Amino acid sequence: MWNRYGITFVAGLLLLTGAAFGQTAAQPAASKPAFEVASIRPAPPLNLEKLAEQVRAGKMPNLGAKVEGLRAEYHYMALKGLIALAYDVKGYQISGPAWLATQRFDIIAKMPAGATKDDAPAMLQTLLEQRFNLAVHRETQIHPILALVVAKGGPKLKEAPPAKPFDENAPLKPGQMQMNTLNGPARMTRNPDGSSTIDMGTRGVIKISMQDQVMRMESSSVTMSGFADMLTNVLQMGGGGGRQVVDKTGLKRSYQVAVEIPLKALMAMARAQGIDIPQAPSTGAGAAESSAMPEAPEPGGVSVYQSVEALGLKLEPRKAPVEQLIVDHVDKTPTAN
Repeated sequence: MWNRYGITFVAGLLLLTGAAFGQTAAQPAASKPAFEVASIRPAPPLNLEKLAEQVRAGKMPNLGAKVEGLRAEYHYMALKGLIALAYDVKGYQISGPAWLATQRFDIIAKMPAGATKDDAPAMLQTLLEQRFNLAVHRETQIHPILALVVAKGGPKLKEAPPAKPFDENAPLKPGQMQMNTLNGPARMTRNPDGSSTIDMGTRGVIKISMQDQVMRMESSSVTMSGFADMLTNVLQMGGGGGRQVVDKTGLKRSYQVAVEIPLKALMAMARAQGIDIPQAPSTGAGAAESSAMPEAPEPGGVSVYQSVEALGLKLEPRKAPVEQLIVDHVDKTPTAN
């Protein structure tokens, strides 16, 4: 049975393991560092109800990227996310077949003695080139983007103090878990009301809640640049068709922000990323948007646009040069372990 926490967990899963705001920089490819040994297997389908039960019990799901000591693990990661991590780019910068966003793998690898966590991306790059026959090149292309600008009436934002870092070595509290995301460590807390709070340190704090078949993501403190990244991530959750959102507001402080996504759109986003989920409950009257906006084709795009407008901001279609990582060749199936 789906409940509020199970649904908000889906949202956290999409945000933290689906698309990345940024990654650890990789070493130059010319050095060709490599894992000593690596196992690659297709990731089994997720049982999100079971995962939600584990989270309620305080157990951290084994998802996403994790590097501890000389062991590097990448669980239930789409090939597109692995490429983004290995080549130090974001999802919207990768041009390749659509299945890159849905083909998911589990990778367990051992790094050579003396290697550090910062060496893992370059080793992952070598692994993808050797085992998936991945070939890429970079070029700058003119792409459609969405400029985040101040609307005519001016911003309707409440200023907030800058977000603070958290001590990733501090003991976890009841109902709390720590995730190793593509952007660094994050702490996820289960709240008594069924909502979830994701603390990303200086990157901000996001609270995810469900009310009246609508998912609400709100941040108590985020810069406009960080908000643009957050919006990019939301629009990318539909499978990679979303545009990059670029901050053009000129606002330099931290603010409180919120966006809303209908439950039906959230479920569609999950399925677009290849996540096999049970049939969602009936959304009821009023959950789906009745109008369409020509510049918001992504699932949930209408609601995101309206949320931005409520803040006295606007997403304005533009074109700009964007560096692209072009996938020239990649195999769907890796060579044998």
